[in-house]
Amino acid sequence: MNRMLLCAAASTIALIAYAGSSWGQGAQKPPLDAGGKPCPGVLDFEKNCLAPWVTQNSEDRPYRGRSYDPKTFEVSEAPNFLRKGQELVYIATPGGVSDDADSAVYNGEGIIVLDPKAHYAFVKRIPLQNLPASLKPEDVAGMMASPATNMVYISTRGHLIALDLATDKVVWNNTYEPIGTCCERGQVTPDGLTLEVGSNLQNFHRVIDAKTGKVKGIIPTPQSPNNHNMVMSPDGKTVFDAPNGVTLTVASMETMKPIKTITFSDHIRPLVINSDATRVYANLNNLLGFEIADVKSGKVIKRVEVPGNMWKAKWADPNRVFFGHGAPMHAIGLTPDESELWIGDAINDQLLVFDNEGHDNWKLDMRKRVKLDHSADWITMGLDGKRAYLSSGDVIDVASHKIVGKLKDEWGHLIHSEKFLDMSFDAKGHLLRVVNQFANGDPVAVAHRVATDPLAKQKEARN
Repeated sequence: MNRMLLCAAASTIALIAYAGSSWGQGAQKPPLDAGGKPCPGVLDFEKNCLAPWVTQNSEDRPYRGRSYDPKTFEVSEAPNFLRKGQELVYIATPGGVSDDADSAVYNGEGIIVLDPKAHYAFVKRIPLQNLPASLKPEDVAGMMASPATNMVYISTRGHLIALDLATDKVVWNNTYEPIGTCCERGQVTPDGLTLEVGSNLQNFHRVIDAKTGKVKGIIPTPQSPNNHNMVMSPDGKTVFDAPNGVTLTVASMETMKPIKTITFSDHIRPLVINSDATRVYANLNNLLGFEIADVKSGKVIKRVEVPGNMWKAKWADPNRVFFGHGAPMHAIGLTPDESELWIGDAINDQLLVFDNEGHDNWKLDMRKRVKLDHSADWITMGLDGKRAYLSSGDVIDVASHKIVGKLKDEWGHLIHSEKFLDMSFDAKGHLLRVVNQFANGDPVAVAHRVATDPLAKQKEARN
């Protein structure tokens, strides 16, 4: 018994000596581990208390653990496993004959969702029309989305479909009178509550409640028949409704009435506007280039052509057939800061870039051209302005003008669609931001460029 008491006393003395040597008289108290107990050893990154010899890396017992850091410590690792927000690209199909670069490739029906953070990996397909196999689905003519309603809207040649982004369920699926006049490209007002949607090649646009799908009014465009494309000013007050024709109608969203018209030299194809909606840049039939219109005067003020030796003889040859929309080009877009204007060259299967020299002067820079496998007939700039999405299925790095990704479906086929949206979501599946599908100038990006680039300030001063 005495021997046992002596051993116990010796152990107690040794423990006291160890504690004394570690912390000493008057030293700081030992830190507390995750369970709130004093730790005389070493705290690892999860505040577990380890004996010092455990943390000494050796051949016999290798150790790679991290020590406790109060700045980065989390009570639990569970937050790392919780659902997080994400960015996704939504692409609506089928896009129609003009979107199919190869008739042997068919991307099917519905919305194809890709993950840009995982090299545009396929995420899922959301069916929309749910038709029997014996019926061909309606072509998709447009797509838009609203953070306010958390819905994406798909225009087909016959319907306007609203899909809940939190459930992937169709909320409403509308046709409108007269039958056969729905629907085309559209855009959502900045508050997310109203849609301005083109009719199916008619001479009017509909103004629609984004929650219910009910028609709030009609914008007549009598001088712009076969309405097809459109853009909306950043403040949502003005729309530019373009026909398959030469005369563009500028209208007020508040009054739902035309304000003025702008007549171009040939049929208008895709168009974009600058950040303050004072300029319209339009593709035209029989032109590889674009025309610029001054909105205030309602006049076309400039015609910008690609050098004729690149395209005029090819376009004039009736024996040559070019894919797409029956025009030398059907794609135009501004970079968000308006430093560049891009067009798709359908004759030479490439993307061409013009530099903004100010005062409505745009200079073609062939060093920035991007050679494509086939023509691009739509351009949308990504959410961060660093990437651009082309209907050819190519993803372009805006700074380097290099192809950095491919948009492919679940079978590995390139997706040929002109209807795609880059969108970001929170952890609950609610839409936070959606890209401007028309690649218009962005007021914030333009203001930043002017504020930080002395040359840009000079250009703006001359305008």
